[in-house]
Amino acid sequence: MSNTTLTNIAAELTQVAARLRNSTVKVQSGSLGVGSGVIWHSDGLIITNAHVAISNRTTIKLSDGRVFGAVRVHFDPQQDLAALRIVATDLTAATIGNSEALRVGELVLAVGNPFGDNGAVTTGIIYANNPSMVVADLQLYPGNSGGPLADCLGRVVGINTMIANGLAVAVSTSTVNRFLQGTGVWGK
Repeated sequence: MSNTTLTNIAAELTQVAARLRNSTVKVQSGSLGVGSGVIWHSDGLIITNAHVAISNRTTIKLSDGRVFGAVRVHFDPQQDLAALRIVATDLTAATIGNSEALRVGELVLAVGNPFGDNGAVTTGIIYANNPSMVVADLQLYPGNSGGPLADCLGRVVGINTMIANGLAVAVSTSTVNRFLQGTGVWGK
């Protein structure tokens, strides 16, 4: 592989990571630590884990530093998903991908806020994929929960939720879409 190709791959991954960081938020729920979330829609809809959004009201910090109060509008602890709403428009929404199209061995990126860092990025590969969850061989830490797992083109394919046996587990976007159907939280 030529050095030019490696340089191009590095530059492209850096650009993908920057786009993902712009659609990833910091979620503070009470005094119990910080998690992450994904701007799902530009009108203020944010998706995170239920174990991150433990109270009805949370604080959201965008990548540009703005801070908003959020209301939890839909909550499902069994699927570990929560939908939050902030009063803001024209936000940088994530591009949502098809988790069912993922292949084992495919490169993925995770973005989150571990250890108080803003928009930390880690990479790995798909270890296993099924309709409800995506398992990746990449490193996650406390604070990554609720953040995006994305394919190498920057399309969100899951919401990072936990580490099991050293592997990252994410709720698939197909599960998130089912979670949102019929709730009235999509759009204004």
